[in-house]
Amino acid sequence: MLIVGDCIITEDIADCRFCCDLEQCQGQCCVEGDDGAPVEEDEIAVMEEIYPQVKPYMTEDGRKAVEEQGVTTLDRAGEPCTPLVGGRECAYVAWRDGKALCAIEMAYREGKIEFAKPVSCHLYPIRVDNFGEFRALNYHRWDVCRCAVAKGKREGVPLYRYLREPLIRKFGQEWYDELALLCENYIERKK
Repeated sequence: MLIVGDCIITEDIADCRFCCDLEQCQGQCCVEGDDGAPVEEDEIAVMEEIYPQVKPYMTEDGRKAVEEQGVTTLDRAGEPCTPLVGGRECAYVAWRDGKALCAIEMAYREGKIEFAKPVSCHLYPIRVDNFGEFRALNYHRWDVCRCAVAKGKREGVPLYRYLREPLIRKFGQEWYDELALLCENYIERKK
């Protein structure tokens, strides 16, 4: 286990090689699953504010899900999450060329909004769990990401490096620099 500030981090984040391969997976992480993507409390107001700019990128079913359920809903544990269409795909999915893309991210990349997407989506496959005064960062292994692991191995990209931008977004540059140093030292000791 690695520790940075109040975060306990599994060694998987240093060991695993990972690089999304959208051509292979077709964005299945936005389609499969039992609940929507986690949304942090401070993101709910942002989601409400940006919805009018995101709405044109969404499918008709996605817009209907948001209109019926709200821009966020609650998962089975009672935590805020994105609504689902038919209990399956995220309401914010935008289908392009057979791939599930994020309508929020599309609006962001086109300069319509300043919010990239919920930080939980940006950090995936790292999941952050709160335990009182500590947070745990775990690598969520999922069969739909098998091709991302294969691509990460081919390209030699460690998970903590692949997720550099969202980790900095969530925890800050200084925190990330400490994590990167710990991961590098951990990997060096394993040789």
